[in-house]
Order: sequence, then C-alpha cells, then structure tokens
Amino acid sequence: MPVRMHPGALVSDDRPPTRGKRFLKLAGMTASVAGSYAKTRIKTALLSKDKAEAEREKYNRNAGDRIAKTLGELKGAVMKVGQMASIAADVLPKELADALGTLQKEAPPMAYEVIAEQIEKEFGAAPETLFKRFEREPFASASIGQVHRAQVDDGREVVVKVQYPGVDDAVDSDLAHLKVALRASGLLKINKASLDASMTEIRARLHEELDYCLEADNVRAFAELHADDETVVVPQVVGERSSQRVLTLEFEPGDHLDELDAKGYTQDERDTCGRALFTLMARQIFEFGAIHGDPNPGNLAFRRDGRVVLYDYGCVKRLQRPIVQAYRDTILAGLAEEYDRVEEGLLALGVRNPDGPKPEFAYYKQWRDIFAEPFLQNEVFDYSKAKLHDEVVKMVPGAIKRMASFQAAPQLIFVDRMVAGHYGNMCKLGARVPVLSILRPFLDDFSAEALRHAAEVETGAS
Repeated sequence: MPVRMHPGALVSDDRPPTRGKRFLKLAGMTASVAGSYAKTRIKTALLSKDKAEAEREKYNRNAGDRIAKTLGELKGAVMKVGQMASIAADVLPKELADALGTLQKEAPPMAYEVIAEQIEKEFGAAPETLFKRFEREPFASASIGQVHRAQVDDGREVVVKVQYPGVDDAVDSDLAHLKVALRASGLLKINKASLDASMTEIRARLHEELDYCLEADNVRAFAELHADDETVVVPQVVGERSSQRVLTLEFEPGDHLDELDAKGYTQDERDTCGRALFTLMARQIFEFGAIHGDPNPGNLAFRRDGRVVLYDYGCVKRLQRPIVQAYRDTILAGLAEEYDRVEEGLLALGVRNPDGPKPEFAYYKQWRDIFAEPFLQNEVFDYSKAKLHDEVVKMVPGAIKRMASFQAAPQLIFVDRMVAGHYGNMCKLGARVPVLSILRPFLDDFSAEALRHAAEVETGAS
C-alpha cells in the first residue's frame, strides 16, 4: 500500500537489508517471541484464570510489537504480509492485529540515490535524462517500492513506481522465516496445513506483484473491463518508461480518505462515491471474475462527481468460476437462512473442514446475522454507524472453540481482503449505500455467461 508522504517526512538513508541481514533480523525475532511464548506458558500454568489471561494479553502485545517493528524495518514481502494480516481478527489476537495495523502508516521511504540507481539499472540512464522533470522527494512510499511524481517529454504528468533493490530476491526466504516465526510465537489460530496453503497463495500473488510488467498488463486489463463505467478511473500505462522494476502511469488526481473532511465533502458526495465503490466490488467479483486485491486506503481516491480512482494493480486475483458460483450461492443461502445450503456453500468454498465436526446451525445464524445486517436495511446501510467489526471480534472465542470445523480457504484470501478492506474504507468514507439493491442483480443474473470477461482476461486461474 502506498502511503502518501508529507513535506519533511523522514527518509531512510539505509539501503534495503541484504539477504543475510534479513535472515538475522527474522531469526532474532523468531527466537525472541518463541522464548517469550515458552516462558508465558510456564508462568500462566501457575496463575489464576484472570491473571493468566492478563499475562497472555501482555505477551500478545509485546510479541505483536516486536513482530511489527521487525517487519516494518525489513519492508518487502514480510511487511506486505503484515499489512494484510492486520485485518484478520478471526485468525490473530487483537493485540497482534493492532500492532500490525501500524504497518499501514509507517513506511519511511528510501533515499533518492537508491531510487535513482534502480532506475538507471533498468533503463541505462538517470531519471533526469529519462524524464522532463523528476521530483527527488517521494510522493508515496510502500512496502516494496515508492512513488515519485514526474513529467514526460510530451508534458504529461506521471507517477513513477520504483521497486526497492533486492526485494524480489528475498520473497521466498522472507516468507519461509515469517511462517516459522508465526508458528513459534503461538499467536496463530490455524493449523499447519492451512497456514502452508495460505502462504502458498500469498507467495504466488507477491511474486506477481513484484513483476511490474505484469502489473502494467493488469492496469490495461482493468481499464478495458471498466471502460463502460464512468464512475471508475484507471490510470494509463506509459509503456516507454516502464520495465520489470519501474512502472510509470499517467497521474490521475483524486482526494484521499483522510482529506475528505478538510475538503468539505457533502453527505450526498460521500454517498455517490460509496455507491460507485460498492458497485466496483460487485462487478469485479461476479461479472469480471478478477479483483483488485489491495484495498488499502492509499490505493483509492475520490472525486466530488462520485468517481473512484483506483491505484496499484500489483495484487490482482483471477477467480475460478466454481468459487464465484459457490460464493454467490452461499450469500443467497445466508440471506434466505437456509443453513443446509450454507453448509454446502462453505464446503464448496473450502472454508469448512470436511473432516471436522459439523457446526450447529445456530452458530451459522450468529455469523449470518452479523454479515447480513447491511442487506437487511430497507433502503440504505449507513457505514458511518456500522459495528460489524466489533461484532466479529465478539465471535472470536467461539471460533477458536470450533477450529477443527473450519480451515483457511486459499481461494478466498484476497476476496476476503478486498471485502473487509473496503468495508473499512466505506466506514471512513461515511457513505450511505443501498447495498442489497446494488448487489441483488449481480446475484440474480449470475451465470457462466456473466463471467465471459473472466475468460477474456484470464491467463490461468489460480
């Protein structure tokens, strides 16, 4: 996620850590949290229930801070995974999720010299030669690269995303070490098989995200998919200034979520933007079968006329058609409170562990009543008053007791990330959206033909 920089923001003079240094940092983090975990287990065995719970919360908080600090220092793939994990309240303790949430904001950029050297490696020329103007101060910073404003020779204003050196070489080793650390910390609430499957899915998307040529293709594909929708703005690729590790796009301005209050967005303007954003999600899942999988606030901007500007197309997930069908069927079954069909849908999605005990339908109803709330409003759902996230947190203890019944579903990782992420964006936007009336046509009209766009853009479903 790019974090827009402010004047005077601290810039790191250090180059990205080498693979050896990354190994040592991750190994040190693993040893620290594993040792603390072992001590906490011994200590809590001798304490009362309340004191033991307080001690576990203290451990979770300290371990979360240590993990978040290390991932933030390393940047790269592990920081990206930390950003993703911060929304996983049903998998991680709140203390760890809160600590990882700081990674959304803390992304100090690299020094200009590092960026200029990377550009010269890609094109054989310095930024000042390649561009009519290239701003030395970063416009935005993220986990695997940073963005600079520039101007090309024909006068077009552009943004140039430059990948940090060495990030692509460290993905596999970083993820392997992070997996070991999370298992050793005792903080994860999923079994080894689910963790392995989830990491495999995440690794595949990260390798794609590090290929800026592929991202350029994604930008072009989404521009075509949304070509008939005036409410969605997709930047244009400047191909002659793009490569494997440098991506140049025409600059598309917009107001970011944290600017809307200061710029005096009216409720009607917020509502119009919210409808556009919700429709965008529905189309990508049910019509295109291809989703923009990085919903962080820095990848969105809004315009007063209701248009949504969508940035950063590194993380794109092409959905298998049976998964979209099962997703649609499960939603309809939940709305109708047909819990035998909910069970079938969750099995088809891979959420239900077929070897685990079958949950009671009353438990399904608890989850259904939380997630169905936006659909049960007669006209509009007011995201400024939404409390779904608080209700989900209350369900975590029950979910832990039923861990054997469920499992991580790799095919849904990025769908869930998009839906949960944009739920948070809608809350910040404060939009009032007629959720059901927008979504219902996509559910009712869904068919194999409705996914024809997916077949056109699909380069191999994964």
